[in-house]
Amino acid sequence: MRKTAALLTFAIMLFSPVVNWAQKESPPAKESAPDVPDAIAVPSGLEPVLFAHAKGSQIYICQQGASKHFEWTLKGPEAELKDRKDKAIGQHTAGLTWKLKDGSEVTGKPAAEVDSLDSESIPWVRIDVLTNSGKGALAHVTTIQRVHTHGGKPGNDVCDEAHKDTETKSEYTADYYFFAPAK
Repeated sequence: MRKTAALLTFAIMLFSPVVNWAQKESPPAKESAPDVPDAIAVPSGLEPVLFAHAKGSQIYICQQGASKHFEWTLKGPEAELKDRKDKAIGQHTAGLTWKLKDGSEVTGKPAAEVDSLDSESIPWVRIDVLTNSGKGALAHVTTIQRVHTHGGKPGNDVCDEAHKDTETKSEYTADYYFFAPAK
């Protein structure tokens, strides 16, 4: 019995570095696209190259709208981006900018949107990338999808002339998928 236990221990000690090496050397799993309504589907020929989960705030400012009524207007997001292993990888900020710690950055503009599955949450959006910089993961990204949103709509704070230019923050989470031309 002791010989068997000793041999088993020896085998584990011998092969565990090989298993660890194989796990470290294996390429990351290929990202798959989310299931979305056709209105925000990405153009053919693109593949998902990065996933990021955002957690932060949507910032709104009280302003007079075109209808002369005061309303909460989106100023921009302020969110941390994390990968599937919950590791912080970047930031999402106003100007619709995503900046990763690898030095890559994109800015974009909304191209299409659909209501969230949760009526209390900001819409799902397809975003067209306007600019890319850096040589990291976002270098070739052309399209972004924001899906699985939770929260982010302006709260019930008063927005009237007495509160003009007042800011409010609304917590939100969302998943972002970044697409680039297929290789």
